[in-house]
Amino acid sequence: MFRVAERVYGCDIEAVREIIPYRRATRLPGAPSYVQGLINLRGTIVTVLDLGIRLDAGRDAVREGSIIMATHGTRVVGVAVDEVMDVQAITEEPIATSGGDAPQGLVRGLGHLDDGIVVLVAVAHGPILSP
Repeated sequence: MFRVAERVYGCDIEAVREIIPYRRATRLPGAPSYVQGLINLRGTIVTVLDLGIRLDAGRDAVREGSIIMATHGTRVVGVAVDEVMDVQAITEEPIATSGGDAPQGLVRGLGHLDDGIVVLVAVAHGPILSP
């Protein structure tokens, strides 16, 4: 689980390769606003996405926190988040998404914890990279 702004999100642990401290990415001219840019991670160039802006274009960009390195299909992408919180098993409840700023299929369901709701994001195979 991780936090972006005041909301708690989660993704499949199988998609997560590692978590690194936030670092500034080199911006790509013409890239969508949710693409922070590229970083060099031990010789591999990785695209870093801002999950907050990807879900809601009106949010402020993540400027500190962590980058979750995740497998997306055959690629590795970085997902910038404010805080990595915990690993917990959560029962998923699928939801029908309509409207809103989040791309169709990016939010795949909700999970419930004793102290609130976790929004489950499709990182491994969702539309996180496509506009």
